[in-house]
Amino acid sequence: MKIQNVVAHLDQLAPPSLQESYDNSGLLVGDRNKECTGVIVCLDSTEDVIEEAIAAGCNLVVAHHPIVFSGLKRFTGSDYIERTVIKAIKHDIAIYAIHTNLDNVKHGVNGVWADALGLKNQKILSPKKGLLKKLVVFVPESDKDNVLQAMFEAGAGTIGNYAECSYSGEGNGTFKPLENANPYIGEIGKRKVEEESRVEVLLESFNASKVIAAMKKSHPYEEAAYDLLDLNNVHAEIGAGMIGDLSASVDAIEWMNRLKTIMKCGVVRYTPLHKSKIKKVAICGGSGSFLLNNAIAQGADIFVTGDFKYHQFFDAENKIIIADIGHYESEHLTIDYLVRILKEKFTTFAVLLTKVNTNPINYL
Repeated sequence: MKIQNVVAHLDQLAPPSLQESYDNSGLLVGDRNKECTGVIVCLDSTEDVIEEAIAAGCNLVVAHHPIVFSGLKRFTGSDYIERTVIKAIKHDIAIYAIHTNLDNVKHGVNGVWADALGLKNQKILSPKKGLLKKLVVFVPESDKDNVLQAMFEAGAGTIGNYAECSYSGEGNGTFKPLENANPYIGEIGKRKVEEESRVEVLLESFNASKVIAAMKKSHPYEEAAYDLLDLNNVHAEIGAGMIGDLSASVDAIEWMNRLKTIMKCGVVRYTPLHKSKIKKVAICGGSGSFLLNNAIAQGADIFVTGDFKYHQFFDAENKIIIADIGHYESEHLTIDYLVRILKEKFTTFAVLLTKVNTNPINYL
């Protein structure tokens, strides 16, 4: 089993194309063609984590946060980033990061956290636009079901909680096979009129090439006629943050104390309690202050995240409770999730949860 097999599985879990423009997810250090001897999963790939990997005989570190965000111009060991990369290269250890792409999928960082909090009716807090396309294919009626099934199996036709969604209409298509053609129907040099179905399916932009390849392989024509159209619809399963409901209204202070236990956080910083009971909860792992207005607009009683600055707390304006539990604390469940996912897939090498606490913040 090679490092590339692990990389491919993680890329499928959270496609790298879903990362934010500032991010640097993916394989950052190492040779993807090396045999994988074991995996250490962590939130931050620090020097201590690399040492841990060396001691455990693991040559792949899977981290949530990228150790390198921007280009390194020199490798002199002048800071912890350079020292970590140097140590990894020296000991032939690969480093892979799965950051905002895992933030942006519903089953990722925020989905894991929402499940831990017992949130019902979970929805992406800020779903992304521009990730959906429509594929329109023209196919003989007799072959419509085969082509549709191939596209469904390749990942097309999912809308929210519904799969195998499509639309079709009947019409006439015309074509004239030229001299070097090998037509499925019709004759060289003669225009052919054929009853065809116009089939439409939605698909994700990052999955377009796979769906088109499946369509062409199943299509009877030598040259399949199709259109691929950009859509501005939001993608309900991809985006930032999460919002959901508690099973019943609870006392705000009581729930925040429960939150501290679940998320193992040393402290909760929160705004004045303009309401004593809460039920609708919005969350965002990491730094989520940019989603405050989304949480307010969707009627959340409380918004839980990390890294709120002093003056940003004023923005609650008695419309919502802001609860800041810390960056590390809001994301640490992520690495347990990644360990579970990798252990389920790979059984020929060890997948270990780091024993290193990489949280740079301590509390008294």
